[in-house]
Amino acid sequence: MKVVFIVPAADIRRNSIYRMGGSFYGRSNSITGPLILGRILKEKGHNVEVYEELYKDLEPENIIDADVICIYTMTSNTPRAYQLAHILKKEYKKRIIIGGMHASALPEEALRYADQVVIGEAETVIVDLIEGNIKEKIVEAPPVQNLDQIPFPDYSILKTPCEVANLMTSRGCPFKCIFCTTSRMFHPYRQRTPDNVIEELEMYKKMGFKYVNFEDDNFTANRERAKEILTKMIQNNLVFKETFFFGRTDLAKDEELLALLRDAHLNRVLIGIESLNQESLDYIDKKQKIEDIEYCGKMLEKYKIRLISSIVLGLDYDTKEDIRKAVEFSKKINAYQLQPAILTPYPNTPLYKQFEEEGRILIKDWQYYDMMNVVFEPNNMSPWELELEFFKAVNDFYNFSGAMKMFKIFGFEAGMRRLGLWIASKFGKTFFKKKSKKEDGNIYNQLYELSTVSSS
Repeated sequence: MKVVFIVPAADIRRNSIYRMGGSFYGRSNSITGPLILGRILKEKGHNVEVYEELYKDLEPENIIDADVICIYTMTSNTPRAYQLAHILKKEYKKRIIIGGMHASALPEEALRYADQVVIGEAETVIVDLIEGNIKEKIVEAPPVQNLDQIPFPDYSILKTPCEVANLMTSRGCPFKCIFCTTSRMFHPYRQRTPDNVIEELEMYKKMGFKYVNFEDDNFTANRERAKEILTKMIQNNLVFKETFFFGRTDLAKDEELLALLRDAHLNRVLIGIESLNQESLDYIDKKQKIEDIEYCGKMLEKYKIRLISSIVLGLDYDTKEDIRKAVEFSKKINAYQLQPAILTPYPNTPLYKQFEEEGRILIKDWQYYDMMNVVFEPNNMSPWELELEFFKAVNDFYNFSGAMKMFKIFGFEAGMRRLGLWIASKFGKTFFKKKSKKEDGNIYNQLYELSTVSSS
């Protein structure tokens, strides 16, 4: 049986400007879930292919001979996922299975476009599902208890570009920020053993990967376990040119950990700074203090670990000044990159429930739930003003002088990437201004019109 997995990309993410910006921000990679599920099916004798639409357009001739098509949903790619499912089911009579984070949050909605929907982690049900042994329309998959029993991703079945190997050493997160989706799908928090992680890294070294992403929500949540993994990476020559990971500010309190991160080349980290307003941090249940953020910035620079500063725009207690202060702070601590994320009320999160109860959700077109578009009524500014702050943050951070600083601190490759992001940000701002004046129903014009009405 031929099984095709598709990870769709929203319309805006398939255009040339976005792909250009994405190429400067990071390298091509693949979500591990379909590669793991594909390997399980392949070992059972099925023919499996995986396609990531973010990096390359789908070619119909490669997928219309499939017996089953599995589509992975995140909220922002859901309209595209449903579009593909409709075409493949109605026109080509394909059997469609939909899973992923959005489908797990809203399975009944997803079922309108699929034969079956999977809630949760599908490793324990995928074979019986594909082979027709499970008849239920909505399939609740139990969380995998022992992560060491999960096979490693099979990159040979991936048919789209991939420069970076992704791996998850844990699932879930011990923290539960009110806007987070992953801590709700991947629950409870579970960890793989260090030896199992090392075995997967050995596979990637043999495959010739130079770059690796640790996709854990918080790789350093268990510091002692992280240290053991890092020590074994160094001892076994499993140090890659660059390794990315997600962390929290508390990692800066452990200099032994910082030294190991540096020596193992885990040299690029995204940390959720979120806000420099303590009221906002308490509101989202972040469990960190302003002084933790400031200290973390200093220690990461000391150990030459490049910080991707993630800030949230539009928190209920934040003003425009708070947003701008967070951007300036990110520049001050020489953050390598900035990820300004507009607060997004993803389905099935406490934030979504709050905004729904308060009647503050303005737009329910899921393609705009991508942390770049305002879909709710902010507390301290209009939707239009918040969208403006997003583009202002990008343009204030990504400038020529910042790129020159990256050349000096982190070298040629880092400087060139920052230059590319500066150029891409200029294109984005121009695109935003043009679209806001165009009355064709696009998101920016909607926000402009909503704000005009509310202020009149």
